[in-house]
Amino acid sequence: MNPQPPRSLHLIAPSGYCHNQPAAALGIQRLQQAGHQVTNQTVIGRRFQRFAGSDAERLQDINALARLSPLPDIILAVRGGYGVTRLMDQIDYAGLRQQLQGKPVALCGHSDFTALQLALLARAGLITFSGPMLCSHFGAPQLSAFSWNHFWQALTSPRFTLNWASSTPALPTLTGTLWGGNLAMIMTLVGTPWMPEINDGILVIEDVNEHPFRIERMLLQLHQCGILARQRAIVVGSFTGVKPSDYDNGFGFDTVWQRIRELTGLPVIDGLDFGHDPATVTLPLGAQGVLSVTRGQASLQISGHPVLTDIVSD
Repeated sequence: MNPQPPRSLHLIAPSGYCHNQPAAALGIQRLQQAGHQVTNQTVIGRRFQRFAGSDAERLQDINALARLSPLPDIILAVRGGYGVTRLMDQIDYAGLRQQLQGKPVALCGHSDFTALQLALLARAGLITFSGPMLCSHFGAPQLSAFSWNHFWQALTSPRFTLNWASSTPALPTLTGTLWGGNLAMIMTLVGTPWMPEINDGILVIEDVNEHPFRIERMLLQLHQCGILARQRAIVVGSFTGVKPSDYDNGFGFDTVWQRIRELTGLPVIDGLDFGHDPATVTLPLGAQGVLSVTRGQASLQISGHPVLTDIVSD
């Protein structure tokens, strides 16, 4: 795995209780052994009902970032679950914008965290990173070198390119704003003030434990409310955890992608390792993307996102 200079990581837990405490401990151990500092660890054991603390405590995790000094290099979510959407109308978007806009700080997470990330993009213009979290990736039984290397690549490279195999037919080069994340969480924002209005977007989606018909239903809603009409392409990440049954009679994810292609006219590029699986790339939501597909190989060049500086925070 690529070595990195020491970085400071500040943990936040705005969603579900960390039911796998050993995984969190392992994640911290790995990060510390790699030379990094991990602060705010007390949020890991905090619990109220199914959440990582009361609404007030979890809201404080987020709003305190507007006053945090010195700023860490990385603000890392402990885990997903459910809870961020309970907090959306009380988040200090103006304060977070003033504190974090243009700063070399990476706010990283995925799953339930997607709702916060897209709200920050919509209300504060902040680019955040959809990628690994403490428990599910850094604390996995076996740490994925793929995820580790792609995480640091995204956070330290002003411009980087992802290449992967795709069954999508050849696609001429197109450019757009990279955005998306967990599809179910994107859907919770439709019709709210926290849904970013992205024109000429490259929408990247992923999900877990959702049947293909549910994924199709969500994409149809995005189409029917006009959001897909404003996009230039859809990139499909990992959709795992559910297997079609005999009842589906051949209806699966490939059926869904083809249906959306035919309905919208958008290219749907499959095959990207992105999402809940152990191996995932890290994507800056709100950055600029240049996308193409040639002879079964997709390419996505990414730029315009905040990157960590060479000077490590004290």
